[in-house]
This record gives sequence, C-alpha cells and structure tokens, in this order.
Amino acid sequence: MTSQVSTQPEPAERAEQPGQAEEAEGAAPGGQRGPGKEIRRLDRVIIRFAGDSGDGMQLTGDRFTSETASFGNDLSTLPNFPAEIRAPAGTLPGVSSFQLHFADHDILTPGDAPNVLVAMNPAALKANLADVPRGADIIVNTDEFTKRAMAKVGYAASPLDDGSLQAYAVHPVPLTTLTVEALKDFELSRKEAERSKNMFALGLLSWMYHRPTEGTERFLRSKFAKKPQVAEANVTAFRAGWNFGETTEDFAVSYEVAPAAKAFPPGTYRNISGNLALSYGLVAASQQADLPLYLGSYPITPASDILHELSKHKNFGVRTFQAEDEIAGIGAALGAAFGGALAVTTTSGPGVALKSETIGLAVSLELPLLIVDIQRGGPSTGLPTKTEQADLLQAMYGRNGEAPVPVIAPATPADCFDAALEAARVALTYRTPVFLLSDGYLANGSEPWRIPDLEELPDLRVQFATGPNHTTEDGTEVFWPYKRDPQTLARPWAVPGTPGLEHRIGGIEKQDGTGNISYDPANHDFMVRTRQAKVDGIDVADVTVDDPTGDADVLVLGWGSTYGPITAAVRRTRAAGRRVAQAHLRHLNPFPRNLGEVLGRYEKVVVPEMNLGQLATLLRAKYLVDARSFTQVNGMPFKAEQLAHVLKEAIDD
Repeated sequence: MTSQVSTQPEPAERAEQPGQAEEAEGAAPGGQRGPGKEIRRLDRVIIRFAGDSGDGMQLTGDRFTSETASFGNDLSTLPNFPAEIRAPAGTLPGVSSFQLHFADHDILTPGDAPNVLVAMNPAALKANLADVPRGADIIVNTDEFTKRAMAKVGYAASPLDDGSLQAYAVHPVPLTTLTVEALKDFELSRKEAERSKNMFALGLLSWMYHRPTEGTERFLRSKFAKKPQVAEANVTAFRAGWNFGETTEDFAVSYEVAPAAKAFPPGTYRNISGNLALSYGLVAASQQADLPLYLGSYPITPASDILHELSKHKNFGVRTFQAEDEIAGIGAALGAAFGGALAVTTTSGPGVALKSETIGLAVSLELPLLIVDIQRGGPSTGLPTKTEQADLLQAMYGRNGEAPVPVIAPATPADCFDAALEAARVALTYRTPVFLLSDGYLANGSEPWRIPDLEELPDLRVQFATGPNHTTEDGTEVFWPYKRDPQTLARPWAVPGTPGLEHRIGGIEKQDGTGNISYDPANHDFMVRTRQAKVDGIDVADVTVDDPTGDADVLVLGWGSTYGPITAAVRRTRAAGRRVAQAHLRHLNPFPRNLGEVLGRYEKVVVPEMNLGQLATLLRAKYLVDARSFTQVNGMPFKAEQLAHVLKEAIDD
C-alpha cells in the first residue's frame, strides 16, 4: 500500500511510551460512534494476533498492517511462527503470532507488550499471556475452549471461568460460531466456513481501531479470484466481524490512532518487509550498475523470500537459479560473477558454513559477489524461524587462511534496500565478495518505506577490461589479470570471450600481476597482505554519534537490527532526564576510521547484541576498550524497557 505524506518529521526524541487516550475530535456528541459507542483517541497501540499455525494469523496481521500503512500510521511488526511445517494443532509449539505496533508518531519497534491480545484458542492464550500487561484487552474465541483443547495445554479448568484473568479486560467472543452463522447462505461445509474466522476477527479489530476496509476486500477477491465463492465468503466474514463490533454491547468503545503525518519526510510511502526491501535493493543495484542480476541460491528459512521475489523480475534482467544445495548455489553465483554479472547468493547461518570454501575462492579470484546471510538462531540448524545476530564472527573469520571479506548490516527493514545498494557498491568497486548480514527480525518485520526517486540512487556502473594493460620488457602488450588500481587495489574485471584478455584463474595462489600459479613464499606474503589492505582501505562513512548535550559519559553502540530497540531505549532514558550517547554501525569490516576516537571519548561503552558478545569481542581486541556486553539469545528481539534499564544501570554505576 502507498500513501502520500507531505509534512516534515517531528522531533526524534519522542519516547515510545504507553499510549494515551483522549476523546476523539469530530466525533458525535459525547464522543459517540453510533448509538452508545464511545470513541477514544490513542497515540499508539500494540496488537497481537495469536492462534494455531493453521488459523491464518500471519495473513490476518499482514492485512491489518497493510490497511494501517495505507491510513498513514507509522508502524513496526513482529511475525512469530513455528519452524514446523504443521505443528500439532492446539499445542503450545504450534502457536503462531503476529504483533503490530502503530502510532501517530515516529516509532522504532514492534512494542514491548501488547495492549490487545486476540487469542484464537487456549494454546494461544497460554503461550502469550505472560507478555500481556494488567488491564490490557484480551479477545478470546470461546468456541475453542473445550475440555480437550484446554487439557492439551495444561489447563485443569477454564481460565475464562476460574478468575485467573481478572486483571485483564476479557472479551469472550464465539468467533467460530459467529463466522459459521454469517456464512450459512454459502455452499460451504462447516470446516470450510470455520477457516474464515480469522477474517471475522480482522473485521472486528478493524472496527475497533477505525482501519480502512476497502483494501482488504480487494485483496481477498484478488487472492481467491479462481474461487469466487471462497472470496465472497471471506469478505462476508470480514464484514460480519466489523458489524459485530458496531452492534454488540461488549465493545462499547472504539479507538482512533491518527496518521503519523509529522513522522515522515514528504514522499510516497509503502509498507515493506526487510526481505522485500533487500530484493528491491538488489534489483536497483543491478540497474544502476547496468549489469544483469544473477541469484544462485538454495531455499532456507528465513532467506527464501528473496529467491521467491527475485524470480518475479525477469523483466529487469534478473536470473534466479534454485540449486540442489548451498554449495552449488554459490558456485553458480561465482561463475556468473566471472561472466560479468552482479552475482548474489542468499542463505542463513548453516548455509554460510557450507559456502565457506567458495567464499574463500571468491576472495582469491577477487570477483564481486554478494553473500546475503539472513541470520537465525543456531548452532547447526538451530531455530529456523527465530532471530539472532550470531553469524558476525563467522562472516569475519569463517574461512581457511587469511580471507578478509567486507561486512555490512542493515538497521531496519526499510534500510535493507540501502544496505543492498551499499554492498553492491563495495563489491563492484573493490572486486571482492561482501557479506550482507540481515536477520529474521528484519527479514519478516515491516515498516513504512519512502520510495526513492531514481536520481537519488548511486551510479554503480563499472568499466570492464577492454584491452592489454601491461607492457613487458620486450615491448609486448599483454593483459595482466592481477594488475591493480592504485587507489582501490582492485584488479581488472575481464569478461570471458573478450579478445586478447584470456587468462587463467583458480584457487591456487596467484603471482602478483600475471595471475600465474605461484608457490613463492614472498609472493604469497605480498598477496595476503594486499588482499587485506584492499579491504582495510574500503571507503566507508564515519560513524555518527547522537549525543545532544555533548557531555554524556555512556555510549551505547549497536549494529544491525538492534537499532530500533536501542533507539527506543535511548529515548526513554533521555525522557527520564539522563544523558546517554548513541552510535550504530553499518560497516563491521572495515570499521569506520573514526570509531576508535569515538569510543575513546566515553567512560563507558555498552554493546547490546543478540549473541554472546561478538561485536564487543572485536571492539576489545582492536581498540582495547572495556566494552560492556549485554546479550540475549532467546530468539526474540530486545525490548526497549529492558535496554532502558541496562542503560540506567550503566549511567548510575
């Protein structure tokens, strides 16, 4: 969805605090919406849809998100689903959830705790109740609270009747029964009709929060175009949910969250996930480089969406190859790089391990290659659908020999677009493989993205070698494949088939200049140091520090997807009257040249990471700084309040 916004951003210091309610302006007398319906205005809301993995919670959340984006709110999402293709129905491992945080101002995270939980069954309630604060709304599908379903998750008695939910505003709704009744005129079996209960729930929540409905109805008719009866059944269930909210006495209040007009610079916006933004960034990079884009990949969660998306863009010269395994995928990509394409391989941590030898070959061949690692929990195959940042050291050092590779990490889902362009710039300019480290939180999460004008995109065009570049002692003009650019130390890129530029290439060490096989000790020492110097010399922007007062003693330094939670925590800390500085790294190899000086300006450096302290280890080794590591490896992103508490302790220590 896209929307036009034509205002300037509001100050970034507004903290992500619990929503404030007030009577909506322009409502009927007494703040009413229809007979007896009060309207309250909130500045932000966090909703979590939760149910069985077959209940369509991801689709429900995605549709609510799309309508929220079209309405103009700022938003951030957190899909959370099982790794199993189909976990046992009604069990705790089978619970799937989708959390959406939307607001009338700039926000950065999916929120710490939901204001509203929609629980489609007992398992969904039990799995998520610990995250729900006292006083929050819980909408429960009472039809699913049978003795068998409750026993399956350990409820001896119904939590709806035993008083255990007295601290919450519980709304018991027979979603399944109401959905089946709404669809009684359709020629559907009861089981088929029950599948639309997620649309009934979506309609109810759309009424509660004044979400647009036209886009969802268009989507349903498009998605089920080949099954018009199913399409109309879902539309009918969606409308029935909306009408239920309008007429039932249990929902006496609805809420408005105004568009976040002041949060965005002028432009055209759309809601975008990290993997989609990254895919678009790769296509844009190939167009700006005037090179065909080639993806050699093997499907792996959570990177597979990139393969799916890029396969749709043959009109932009994109070629996708789904290989038989990870090694074949990167091998084909490296071959495409040798042939003159912008080459990409996508994977997650286990796949990086399998690709390591070919990455080392790419270092030796000095060809541009993008290795996109959408990190997930490990080790081994680990937690496929959960997020982690634990591949940093693997990206830095996970190859035999001295094989330096630049490492770049996006900070937000929308930033994945720009990070892809930056990774392509480095790879093409310096003739090197480049790691792009995203993660599951960024890949599946979404936020508004301003669609850039073409004039804003960098010029990535490269010059291929076209003729001899060296003259021998006897005056013969020849082509030396390893004769370097004195500024970048990049070697020439010669497309196979260019007359006179024939050359040998392979994994055995090269002689400087000629590229011939060499076992000479001095030459090997020189080539190793030269490849390292090339990476060390990459032109990266200085790290910027956000330190409004200029006298903070504590610097919080992050990388990758920790940006949102860290920034939200910094805002809370400053709103509480404490001084703290913040910096965030995009380039992890090489580090920005001013990083050492920045670290030296602060008495304490706090480094939050979703690993056991990998960046902190690198900082300690390189800069001899006593970085305080704060880590989490539970498969979920940090919470802002959690980090705010850490910063408070560091400041007061």
